[in-house]
Amino acid sequence: MSKPNRLMKIVNTTRHLPAGLQATVLSAAFGRVVPLVGTAGIRYEHISNDKVVCTIKNRRPVQNHIKGVHAAAMALLAETASGFVAGVNIPDTAMPLIKTLKVDYKRVAKGDLKAVATLSAEQQKLIQTAEKGEISVPVIVTDETGNSPIECEMIWAWVPKKRKSA
Repeated sequence: MSKPNRLMKIVNTTRHLPAGLQATVLSAAFGRVVPLVGTAGIRYEHISNDKVVCTIKNRRPVQNHIKGVHAAAMALLAETASGFVAGVNIPDTAMPLIKTLKVDYKRVAKGDLKAVATLSAEQQKLIQTAEKGEISVPVIVTDETGNSPIECEMIWAWVPKKRKSA
């Protein structure tokens, strides 16, 4: 990216911190911006222009009736990782919007979860150069056993923040 957007500038200001402290600071900051993410305790483990890794612990506030991570919390984790990898690439002149959030539940999740969302170089270039558009952001969610309890399709769009005058 030729010029980092506001999100990436925030990430870059924490690069001097040890990895664990960086994750704590960024998770707290972004959890305040998006309160549901903070309430769920989503942690940003890695942030770059091509990959975002987020985790969620299997703890009481996000559990379902069988003491696993709730289905909605799994979807939130996938949406957060995919949206963030798109978001760090979207210019400050545009706004990210989730267009499609499709989640298929395949098996019971065991323990804590991790979501890894990635963008190809071509997708990054498209986001950074097109005034508006949409992309499918690959995101893989795994549990403590390494299995994927869900399969996701996340389509993110971006549109200009200010409409052009007619």
